[in-house]
Amino acid sequence: MARILIVEDDPLMSRMYQKIFTFESYEVEMAGDGQEGLDKAREKPPTLILLDVMMPKLNGLQVLEKLKEDPKTKAIPVVMLTNLAGQQDAEGALAKGAIKYIIKSEHDPKEVADMVKEILAGYTRDDVPSA
Repeated sequence: MARILIVEDDPLMSRMYQKIFTFESYEVEMAGDGQEGLDKAREKPPTLILLDVMMPKLNGLQVLEKLKEDPKTKAIPVVMLTNLAGQQDAEGALAKGAIKYIIKSEHDPKEVADMVKEILAGYTRDDVPSA
């Protein structure tokens, strides 16, 4: 079973994503700030990380950099899940190693779960599934 680490400081968003991924039969681990997310990823590397950008202690981009520098965690796919809609933010996260940049307000949790399913099925951000 795939294990998803959700690093999100907003308790409401956190619970909402936890419920949808649990419903979709994923094992879900939660972290409420960047440092906790980094620690949990190193302790027990998940299959995929959903990472918010704006968080206390370490922001998502700092966490992403540290994950990609660490040989133990650098291969874990990281999906940025944020309300920052700037093109520059997205490009920066992708350049640092994120495989996808999802703007929360543009997708409901079910759509996010479907995107994660595609990623876990072996797609990258450059692949388009055939019809």
